[in-house]
Amino acid sequence: MKKGRILNQKLSEAIASMGHGDWILVTDAGFPIPNDSRRIDLALEANIPTVQQVLSAILSDFVYERCIITLEQKTNYPKLYSQIEAMIDRCPIETLPYSQFMSDFANKPKFFVRTGAFEPWGNIALCSGVDAPRWFLKDKGIIVPDYYEERVNYKEKG
Repeated sequence: MKKGRILNQKLSEAIASMGHGDWILVTDAGFPIPNDSRRIDLALEANIPTVQQVLSAILSDFVYERCIITLEQKTNYPKLYSQIEAMIDRCPIETLPYSQFMSDFANKPKFFVRTGAFEPWGNIALCSGVDAPRWFLKDKGIIVPDYYEERVNYKEKG
């Protein structure tokens, strides 16, 4: 029996298959996912599960180095933004205007994870990263590149 939080087989396999630079998009119930083969549909009914619940589970088992949301989430739905901001601790949250986000992420993600969320701008893009503390162990004599210096000292919460 699996020990981790994620019991959904497709989501667990998706996270395990992510490579450095791959994107996963956690979406609200209405996001137009272009290809069913890349869809992990967790939606049961309106607002079950929520974006926050799904994001929390994914973050417990996923190393990311970028997070992008819509500018409209930050400016027009500050409650959701503050909840997402409280969960994202590996990097700053980046924003894109809604139209650009929808254009950029229509086909970019390796996987789309659909929630039951009925919340405007409830979409979060995560870019798979390098677990710098594990890859750049200083006791191996590796010189840490400047762009990983901050990440190499990252400590998991809890």
